Amino acid sequence: MTEYVVRFLLGGVVVSLFAVLGDVLRPKSFAGLLGAAPSVALATLGIAVYQHGADYAGLQSRAMIAGALALAVYSFVVCQLLIRARLRAIPATLLSLVVWLVTVFGLLTITGAQA
Repeated sequence: MTEYVVRFLLGGVVVSLFAVLGDVLRPKSFAGLLGAAPSVALATLGIAVYQHGADYAGLQSRAMIAGALALAVYSFVVCQLLIRARLRAIPATLLSLVVWLVTVFGLLTITGAQA
């Protein structure tokens, strides 16, 4: 239970710091980029380092990077299916989900990271 409270508080502080940073930077679209996901990931990695050590956190960070790269590929494929193939949203996202799964598990296999 304590871990969840620490994660909540640390995540909230880091989210607030990123929100302030996003508010200061121009253009304002950075605010969305610096939203919750990066700060929660940093808080999670900080807790992982504290509880399990740097090696474990390194594995987790590689898994996060693989997920982010796979999300970029997924987003690109969804856009292509929506614009070029003129698919509806549900078929485009479901087809792209397969691409995401193949990409992320391929990257995890190549890097030796664990999901």
